[in-house]
Amino acid sequence: MSKIVFLFFLLFYSFLSAQVAKDSELFLALKKHDSLFFEKSFNECDLAFLEKAIHLDLAFYHDQGGVQNKTTFLESVKNNICSNPNQKPIRKVKDDSLEVFPLYENGVLYGVVQNGVHEFYIREQGKKDVLTSTARFTHVYLWTNSQWILKEVLSYDHQ
Repeated sequence: MSKIVFLFFLLFYSFLSAQVAKDSELFLALKKHDSLFFEKSFNECDLAFLEKAIHLDLAFYHDQGGVQNKTTFLESVKNNICSNPNQKPIRKVKDDSLEVFPLYENGVLYGVVQNGVHEFYIREQGKKDVLTSTARFTHVYLWTNSQWILKEVLSYDHQ
């Protein structure tokens, strides 16, 4: 329960503070990270990459799939997202929706809250990707050992 309270506090705080400018170094770094993270882990199913890119204490909250920790999240990706290469789910972020809110402790950047909308497609060989749904997301990334590590995820408003 405390993680949920923490996440809602972060969301509330993020709406009170200004997001970084979309041409700032931090925004561009997180936009690039988002693109790389989802291309490798979700679209290409590089599960070794995914395992290293998420926090040991990952908390993933999904409005249709419930709560998952790192172990159940990795299994879910393997068994659902990566199980059928003939009908492969693909994730694309809506570029104009992306927002980044820095998190500081004593003036030192330690993480970010990233919000946006992503679209999900089904990819079949020889066919155009077909849009299947959209959803909102909120990610909490921590700056750990000189890299962004995904710590908390809210995936909601799936339509």
